[in-house]
Amino acid sequence: MKDLRILVTGGTIDKVHDTRTEGLSFSPDGATHIPEMLRIGRCHFPAVQIVLLKDSLYFDDADRKAIADAVANAEEEALVITHGTGTMGDTARFLADTLSGAAAEKTVVLTGAMRPFSLYTSDGEFNLGGAITAAQILPAGVWGVMNGRVFAAEALKKDVEQGRFDT
Repeated sequence: MKDLRILVTGGTIDKVHDTRTEGLSFSPDGATHIPEMLRIGRCHFPAVQIVLLKDSLYFDDADRKAIADAVANAEEEALVITHGTGTMGDTARFLADTLSGAAAEKTVVLTGAMRPFSLYTSDGEFNLGGAITAAQILPAGVWGVMNGRVFAAEALKKDVEQGRFDT
């Protein structure tokens, strides 16, 4: 098995209900739900690293560069990036175009959720499990795993009308 690192960048998978605004936001303490999701799935081996906790709709090139740097600096050859679904495809294509050298030889899989894990009816656990498995068996490159499907970076796109990722 490949060693695996999960790079957390935010997105819906990590949001919680904010009782003050009645909206969704990140936990005020800067925590991520990923360790709890792994515990529930009895998945004990991935390292978890928070890179960002940000809504991907507000990502800019500096944020994507921080993600690329985290990929390049990771010792592991298999990486899962939790990411907001709104711009997941943009980041996947950015990484595919900019990773070079040893970083380009890694397997990088982006995933996320349409509904927050904290709401207990999330697709996040399913997507995270699929991404962890995919990162261990796919060849080097940048991929996305959502809704039980694997997408190459160039084909990763959200179908807003259907509420899923499709080709």
